[in-house]
Amino acid sequence: MTPFDDMNRMFDRMSRQFDQTWGGFDPMACIEGPAVDVAEYDDELVVVVDLPGFEKEDIDLTVRGDTLGIAAEREIEADERGGEDAWVRRERRAESVHRRIRLPDEVREDDASATFTNGVLTVTLPRVHVEEEEGEDHHIDVE
Repeated sequence: MTPFDDMNRMFDRMSRQFDQTWGGFDPMACIEGPAVDVAEYDDELVVVVDLPGFEKEDIDLTVRGDTLGIAAEREIEADERGGEDAWVRRERRAESVHRRIRLPDEVREDDASATFTNGVLTVTLPRVHVEEEEGEDHHIDVE
């Protein structure tokens, strides 16, 4: 990691804070996808995402450097029957949510973990302390 990387991160944080502070900017008004909470701790970042109605098999997580990708997709079917198996109503729909989150620091991709309990996804991402090579997206298994 070079001093320029630190400066770029600092400018990114300052830009985000500036955008949120000036001109009545409402950061929640432009967010698409599920709401996300990101907590910073000394050695790790913890991301919490509400995904009600989804199952863990519906969720796909990826991480590369300082970006976390969240995707969830499901299909919903509703049936109503009447008489002798005659269809009165049958509806199907698909729902998907996608979100890419820029993290405040790079993380150790291989040590990332995730749990999904009662519609709440919790992703734990250990922070990088030394320079590591950039590579391809790393898939995170949801437990």
